[in-house]
Formats: sequence, structure tokens, C-alpha cells
Amino acid sequence: MPLLLELFLVFAKIGSITFGGGYAMLPFLQREVVEARHWATNDELTDYYAVGQCTPGIIAVNTATFIGAKLAGNIGGIVATLGVVFPSFVIISLIAAFLTNFAELAVVKNAFAGIRICVCILILNAVLKLLKGAVVDKLTGALFIIVIGISAFTNVSPATTVVVAGIIGLLAKKMRGDL
Repeated sequence: MPLLLELFLVFAKIGSITFGGGYAMLPFLQREVVEARHWATNDELTDYYAVGQCTPGIIAVNTATFIGAKLAGNIGGIVATLGVVFPSFVIISLIAAFLTNFAELAVVKNAFAGIRICVCILILNAVLKLLKGAVVDKLTGALFIIVIGISAFTNVSPATTVVVAGIIGLLAKKMRGDL
């Protein structure tokens, strides 16, 4: 299968089975992009997610764009992006056409409540998988705890914590002589 078609289909599949936004998409991205196709490593996927969080736009779209561009240049980024948004576009169009008539039904409300719980579990699963590769020493462990605390107890932007943690990581590597 040509790479561009495969990029579109893989990201369309991911976009069609993911509910709950970019974070919920992480386990599917990890399985399809890292484990099944080896288009990226876990570290690269984590980096794409971090940069995607810091840049304007939707994390899932940014990540798809980065992976597509890595594999097939600018056209690959465009194709992967179109693939990930196409199912959402179709689904949202259908929902908008019909949901307003059914939004107040108990079965619809209960279905969405169940979906939200499932999304939380998917996100937790992805975090635990990435945590194993990300927290590798005392510094990264301390950064993890600090960022969790900042995120839980303040209104500091996640983009700010990503940038500051990145700077601390760079400074630490430089001081250890790893750079």
C-alpha cells in the first residue's frame, strides 16, 4: 500500500475510534504508530505529544501532522492530518443533525457518561505506559511529581510546565556533561 494512503487510513482509523480528544488517542497512536508500524519510537511519540500540547491547535491533529511530516514530508503531514480529522468531521456532522432531537433522553446521557469513564481509563493506561520510559532517574521523577502538583493545584498552563521542564532537562544534561 502506498505510504500516503496508509497514513490517511491509519489516522482515519485512529480518529474514528477515539472518543475524548487527544489524550484518549494516545494508546491508539502508541499501538498503531509505535508498536504495529514502527513509524516512531515511544520517546518520539512523547516528544510529539509534548510539542503538540505547546503549539496552537488540537493535540491529536498536531501529533498526526508531525508523524506524517516525519514519514513523507509536508504532503505526509497534510495527509495524516486530513486522515485524523475526517472521521470527526463526518461524525460531528451526523451528530449535529440528529443529537439535538435526542440529547435529553436518559439513554443518551447514560451512554455519554459511560464513554467518559472509558476515556479516563484509556488516558490512565497511556500515562502509565509512557511513565515507564519517561521517569528514568531522580531528576525526571522529581519533575514528574512537581508537574503533577502544579497541574493539580494551580492554573498554570500545561504549555508552561512543558517548556520549563524541558529547560530544566536541558540544563541538567548540560551540567552532567551529556550535551
